Amino acid sequence: MYEEQLEQLRDAEARLDELRACLNVDQSKTEIARIEALTSESGFWDDPDTAQKTMQQLKALRDVVEAPDRIAQEIEDAIVLTEMAEAEADSSMADEVNDMVESVQKQLDKLELTSLFSDPRDQKKAIINIHPGAGGTESCDWAGMLYRMIVRFCERQNYTVELMDYIPGEEAGLKSATLTAEGPFAYGNLKSEDGVHRLVRISPFDANSRRHTSFAAIQVLPEVDDSIDIDVREEDLKMDVFRSSGPGGQKVNKTSSAVRLTHLPTGIVVACQIERSQHRNRDTALQLLKAQLYDIEMKKREAEAAAVREGQMDVAWGSQIRSYVLHPYQMVKDHRTEVETSNVDRVLDGDLDIFIEAYLKWSLGRKVEPAKG
Repeated sequence: MYEEQLEQLRDAEARLDELRACLNVDQSKTEIARIEALTSESGFWDDPDTAQKTMQQLKALRDVVEAPDRIAQEIEDAIVLTEMAEAEADSSMADEVNDMVESVQKQLDKLELTSLFSDPRDQKKAIINIHPGAGGTESCDWAGMLYRMIVRFCERQNYTVELMDYIPGEEAGLKSATLTAEGPFAYGNLKSEDGVHRLVRISPFDANSRRHTSFAAIQVLPEVDDSIDIDVREEDLKMDVFRSSGPGGQKVNKTSSAVRLTHLPTGIVVACQIERSQHRNRDTALQLLKAQLYDIEMKKREAEAAAVREGQMDVAWGSQIRSYVLHPYQMVKDHRTEVETSNVDRVLDGDLDIFIEAYLKWSLGRKVEPAKG
């Protein structure tokens, strides 16, 4: 009566054993030890907000380490229950057994996704920059839609989101926005969104209801911590101060404490307006700049390594990675992985799981692809 469920649970045991070998548990344990040492220092709770975020991060990392053992116990409990129901030929337990099997499968799916985070930077805080392409109001509105998509995804993941900089569009959407997301594998999850996103729809801003194509870029960077030395000379920086602005309902400082830094050698411009102190905004903006400079160097190295791989696909910054079609049909398609869905509304509401999982598998496959020659 329950042979199929028992077979699924035995398969789940084998699958869990394979995942244990793939998980980078040692790195998580090292980070746990570092945070635990931090929490024992005097003055840790002097800043309650920061302390609370740190404790949330600690809990999330512990969950990553403890998840395999927890799932193993659930599989064992499910097997015991299923074997008992089978022995007694008790059909009344079918729903409970099926629920336990489904729960195990979902947890294994989640653990499998975690095992794909092979880059040490995956656990870092993510820095997200969003910019519209050419096209005026239409592109600004599309950038605003992408901003909401990213924020909704972060809410689904229980990430802590902070708005660093926000310039609203003149009629709709935004001209640029920078935000950070902090939580388990924040950069690892969000790096799949790095690139140009294309929208096809009937424009709400066109009185003739014509179809428009709009582009907007999302740049996703890992936070650069103190362990990475990025040299930025003071003489290479130009600093401007301005009044803060933000989207509706966003609490931002309205004094002239917002800071914009221009890195003269590269032309990179970063800004921060979240703090009330001009000095703290400058420090944060400098961190954002270092993250961009570090990312440029890392992408150069990755491009050099990838150039020798057979069948390399061009996914450099600026390339189109995904299309969102609202008219004449509905579809979202990722051009790297070929994954697509017709549920556009759900994607724009932050449900990016199928794209993230496919990207991680695709990216991992490219890294392990043998070099030619």
